[in-house]
Amino acid sequence: MQLLFLMIEHIGLIVAIAFMLTRLTAFRDLIDHKLDSGTIIRLSIVFGLFGIVGTYTGISIRPSTNSFLWIPRVDTIGFEEALANSRVVGVVIGGLLGGPWVGLGAGLIAGIHRALLGGFTGLACGISTVTEGLIAGLVYLKIGNRRIVPTSKALFTGVVAETVQMVIILLIAKPWESAVVLVQVIALPMILANSFGIALFVAIIRSVIHEEDRIEANQAHKVLDIADQMLVNLRQGLTEQSATQLSKLLLKTTGVSAVSITDHEKILSHVGVGDDHHLPGHTILTEATKKVLRTGKLYIPKSLAEIHCPQKGCPLAVAIIVPLKKSDEVIGVLKFYFINIKQIKPVDKEVAQGLGKLLSHQLEVVEAQNHARLIREAEIKALQAQINPHFLFNSLNTIVALIRTQPNMARKLLIQLGNFFRKNLNASLYEFVTLRQEIDHTCAYLDIEQARFTERLSVKLEIDSKLENVLLPPLTLQPLVENGVRHGLKGLEKTGEIIVRVTESKEYVLISVKDNGIGISPERIGELLHSRTVSQEGTGLALYNVNQRLKFHFGEESQLHIDSELGQGTCVWFRVPLQQGGGVT
Repeated sequence: MQLLFLMIEHIGLIVAIAFMLTRLTAFRDLIDHKLDSGTIIRLSIVFGLFGIVGTYTGISIRPSTNSFLWIPRVDTIGFEEALANSRVVGVVIGGLLGGPWVGLGAGLIAGIHRALLGGFTGLACGISTVTEGLIAGLVYLKIGNRRIVPTSKALFTGVVAETVQMVIILLIAKPWESAVVLVQVIALPMILANSFGIALFVAIIRSVIHEEDRIEANQAHKVLDIADQMLVNLRQGLTEQSATQLSKLLLKTTGVSAVSITDHEKILSHVGVGDDHHLPGHTILTEATKKVLRTGKLYIPKSLAEIHCPQKGCPLAVAIIVPLKKSDEVIGVLKFYFINIKQIKPVDKEVAQGLGKLLSHQLEVVEAQNHARLIREAEIKALQAQINPHFLFNSLNTIVALIRTQPNMARKLLIQLGNFFRKNLNASLYEFVTLRQEIDHTCAYLDIEQARFTERLSVKLEIDSKLENVLLPPLTLQPLVENGVRHGLKGLEKTGEIIVRVTESKEYVLISVKDNGIGISPERIGELLHSRTVSQEGTGLALYNVNQRLKFHFGEESQLHIDSELGQGTCVWFRVPLQQGGGVT
């Protein structure tokens, strides 16, 4: 029992080494399974040295057939001496965390060292040390892709490894009688103490790593939450209102004394200490802020004199000032204020820089989104502008001709013409409309065209009524139908036919517009979908515009497809996700 207690006392050394190892980059790479040849060599040396330390802190034993005694020592070992030691802890940990190569490398380093120390168990202990490293490496392979070996498996591995060492000592050490006495003395203490040490080592590492993972996860969650709320607050750009909301958010999450945001000329927000004179809307007060606006570099004034706030008695003595940039142009600053220099921690500078970059990126994202929205609105306007004046004049002429002969038909066409223009003008107000609304818009157009062409135009609508609430961008279907009538049926001697078909296919809705017209050449198809082509009778935007908007909203899977054969007709089709909505009126 005395030997067991002496060995357990050495566990404190194991705890210290475990903590120090968690600080090493190479060890963290090991935990994260980033094992290259250089890392394997470095870790083999580290755990091999750990094993050597375990040897030198071992308990010297002189076994005999009648008695034994243990004397702590660190010098060379006499032939009749042996060591009860914790060498196995470092070697087994190396194998458990780094695999067979690290276990073998650490085992060779610690094992050769032990063999060179001498003693009647020198060779046996050297061989057993290498064997124990390999056993731990095999356990590493067995547990697969687990980041850290479970504590229970570490304990079991220690028991097996130490038992194997005792067997090797009995098989190899000479004289055999001394080996038997030695094993009787050291077997139980070494198996218990070293197995417990291995399990404790792994438990410490697991605890440290899990705690760091938890902290990192909390930090990541906090940053993502800040980023999400930033984007929400910045939808209208960097204004006094959005800056105030952001400053309140950052003050709450960072724990600084005050947070301030400015543009290039004035204070947009100031929340926290000093908000009685750092007022939104006022011109920038501090020289430190003006310096960052000029240089575009982070600045940390560490005294009231460096901040240069003109307000007497201002309690803000220290600040971290980060530039806010958009396209490499400084547009403002983010400031973290403190009332005492001792409040600033090393991490605060990194947090401020990170949040400054995040805020800058968010401002660029918002600007890009606003530009994209304006571009989409401009494209809708361009599509609306395609309404051929001849269509309006021809429609009015048709209605005039019908007023006396078919007044009811003329009235219907006037209503449809009004509906058509109203939906055209309102298209840019909404991101999505229902299929029913697109069909109504298309029917308003077709009713007028059918009145003009009479028997020369046949229209068929094959639409599943269950799909009428499916959402799609406005001005999607009508331009395709109009394109078929104006270009597909142009100069056709026979009766022109337009078929609009809407069907369900798994999780998508297939929408197609087919005509029996003149067809399109293969070369022309590519131009229509992928570039703004020139048209003699329009802007050449219709198909390109529709295709771009479909891809923007639903991805490449919803792009337009054109199947056409010259002289036989054309089918333009696309698919949209099966999502339902109320739409607009």
